Amino acid sequence: MLISNAYAQIPGFGTEGGLMSFLPLILMFAVLYFVMIRPQMKRQKETRAMLEALAVGDEVVTAGGLLGKVTAVKDQYISVELNAGTEVQMQKGAVTTVLPKGTLKSV
Repeated sequence: MLISNAYAQIPGFGTEGGLMSFLPLILMFAVLYFVMIRPQMKRQKETRAMLEALAVGDEVVTAGGLLGKVTAVKDQYISVELNAGTEVQMQKGAVTTVLPKGTLKSV
């Protein structure tokens, strides 16, 4: 015949322990945690601290690439002066970087 016989495996022979079978899965999760999850949580914490510390007079870069000086800070929104006489309102989350003082000279 073309189909070979199937025999049952002897119990306990050739099987690994319960913990040993989950060891690769545990190691993969540990590597994933230290390579991806932990740095992302640290970056989110730093971004949240930066947004909470925004103050009037800070020079910022927005997600759209606009550079300006913060003129007013509210709960969720800030006003940014892009140029003399040009002021826009945006969400705090649009700020990506706070620049060192004196970086912008034209504003």
